[in-house]
Amino acid sequence: MYLQQARKDLIWKLDGLSEYQVRRPMVPTGTNLLGLVKHLASVEAGYFGETFGRPWPDPLPWSDPEAEPNSDMWATADESRDQLVALYRRVCEHSDRTIETLHLDSVGQVPWWQLAHREVTLSRILVHVISETNRHAGHADIVRELVDGAVGWRADDDSLPSIDLAWWQSYRDRVEASARSADAR
Repeated sequence: MYLQQARKDLIWKLDGLSEYQVRRPMVPTGTNLLGLVKHLASVEAGYFGETFGRPWPDPLPWSDPEAEPNSDMWATADESRDQLVALYRRVCEHSDRTIETLHLDSVGQVPWWQLAHREVTLSRILVHVISETNRHAGHADIVRELVDGAVGWRADDDSLPSIDLAWWQSYRDRVEASARSADAR
């Protein structure tokens, strides 16, 4: 349930945005919304695929050991939003089949982890991927707010008090003043 919700929330962050907006790097490290989707497709393909002897059937060139560093974190001009979202959904279906087929104590091997830590259970990988997906969904929350000001953690619940924009600006100004005051001490 937690994994499915985080996946859904991440994809929702793309709604209503242009191609540029979903690809726009909003921080110095280049984090962008569509790149987060692409990255998590790679994460799930590896952890719920290769780790448990159920490899993802299609090549993911950005996951190749010879690929440019961080090439899984952004979409090229030739990789459409529809293509990457569809890939993510297919990978998630593949992951779900692994989760449904295996027992939580089923053992797998994570080939890219240090040898002493490679042997894992499905339970451990579920926790790992839920954590990673939610972490990146949190990144998406912040990136989306930077892109167009939209906030909220779910389509049906923004989890924020119903307060007007003037209050939020005043609140932000107070937080800024407090930070500057603390720094001056």
